[in-house]
Amino acid sequence: MRGLTGTLLYILTAPIRLFGRSRAFRWTLGAVVIVGVTFAAAQWALNRYLPADGGASKAVAALPPLPPLAAVDRPSHVIAPVAISIAAIGRSLEASTPKEFSGDSNNPVSSLLSQAQIGMTVARGPMAAAGKPDGLTVMTPINGTLQVNAQIASQIGNISGALSGLLGGALGDQVKSITQALNQKAELRGNVVVRARPAFAANWRLDPNISAQVSLADTAVAIAGTKINLAAEAKPLIDQTVNKQVAELQERIRNDPTIERIAREQWAQLCRTLPLGGGDTGLPPLFLEMRPVRASAAQPQIDASNLTLTIGVQAATRIVAAATKPSCPFPAALDLVPSLERGKLSVVMPVDMPFKTLNPLIEAQLKGRVFPEDKSGPVEVEVRQASLAAAGDRLLISLRVNAKELKSWFGFGADADVNIWGKPVLDPKTQMLRLTDLTLAVETQAAFGLLGPAARAAVPYLQDALAEYAKIDLKPFIADAKAKIDATLTDFTKSTGAVKVDAAVRELRVAGIAFDSTTLRVIVEADGTARVAVTELPRL
Repeated sequence: MRGLTGTLLYILTAPIRLFGRSRAFRWTLGAVVIVGVTFAAAQWALNRYLPADGGASKAVAALPPLPPLAAVDRPSHVIAPVAISIAAIGRSLEASTPKEFSGDSNNPVSSLLSQAQIGMTVARGPMAAAGKPDGLTVMTPINGTLQVNAQIASQIGNISGALSGLLGGALGDQVKSITQALNQKAELRGNVVVRARPAFAANWRLDPNISAQVSLADTAVAIAGTKINLAAEAKPLIDQTVNKQVAELQERIRNDPTIERIAREQWAQLCRTLPLGGGDTGLPPLFLEMRPVRASAAQPQIDASNLTLTIGVQAATRIVAAATKPSCPFPAALDLVPSLERGKLSVVMPVDMPFKTLNPLIEAQLKGRVFPEDKSGPVEVEVRQASLAAAGDRLLISLRVNAKELKSWFGFGADADVNIWGKPVLDPKTQMLRLTDLTLAVETQAAFGLLGPAARAAVPYLQDALAEYAKIDLKPFIADAKAKIDATLTDFTKSTGAVKVDAAVRELRVAGIAFDSTTLRVIVEADGTARVAVTELPRL
């Protein structure tokens, strides 16, 4: 008779004997193994490459949906002061203004003279430009020569005739010749002062508002005992010449399309999408869409060094998941405003991230982790899957875990869905998005109840782990965004010898968060400066 041990061994080894004796048993066992392996492989592949949405979306499905995220009403601005050197304006006027002019006037000079003809040749000296808050002043000295050819008026001629008769002879003839003809030459000195108070017009043009004033030193000659100021007689001709040149200059500036042409070029460069995210940032590939919508200008400001034109562009900016081709019609008119904050660059970027794209990020933080990590608790909990959803003012993290009790000899375990509510909080210092005020959902408490008090004792460890690991580090994204925006600004800061552009992002930060049922929005703000300095101008 077999003993008890022998009987047990006989029973336990029966399948081995059956495997060796029965071909049908071997085929059946092989089929079962193959099906099991195939099922396990398929399950692994689905979890690895097509992860389920997890329990988060299912857990909040019964709750009322959140209202959609409202459009961000904080526009972006680029306000660039263009400082044009007063010295450059003076050099441009110096190069474009004639250095001399001449003319004739046939107007009577005085009642003493008839048939007067004034010939004038005037040369100007160097131009000096100066700026003050009330306007721009350009001054130049003028020097020239006046040549007066005239006849003595009839009443003076009669007197000279009588006088020559009394004197008689050669002396009388000399007096007669002197008093009937005059050929006088005199020097001319003075200044021309041109004042301008430029103003923007709504049609992208600049109205210079130029006026000129001519002042001449007295140039007096004595004729028949009477002094005649020839400079005063010549001034109308000089005024006419100067005013003609000023009118031509003013018309050229009023019709000059340079400001509009440059603005159109920069407008087209602003209308674009810029790649962000992806790679080492920890976030999916994203794109910053910039769409300029409004242009404004403040009236020019003048100081001792510069004439400053300030133009601002307001843009609608957003972060999208795919590159777009925004439509940005150029505004036909400028909005003229009392003042603009000079040198301001402010970009508001709402980063909209669907929860489906965030689930892999959260899962990467938690999947495969075992809590408590030091195995000091009565239960060991391994996270196998994680997902994220929103409801109300909180986010729900749903975890598929395997919980196994460690204190008993049997080590019973089971899978469970753990739903934990948390409030999203942004830490501005660390640029981290974390969950706080973590609480266990009611359905999770019921699920853990299947494992008894030991499993419920593991819940605090799991909550602590979520507080530490359930976070999104935005610093890599912020650094990547700043680098790419700086690279884009390089296109705007290609300085030439005469124009220097300084534009840079000084600070990029996360300013706020919001979410609806499908999307988490992070508001990113960029602050910087934008300035343009012009040290040389073409001929006006």
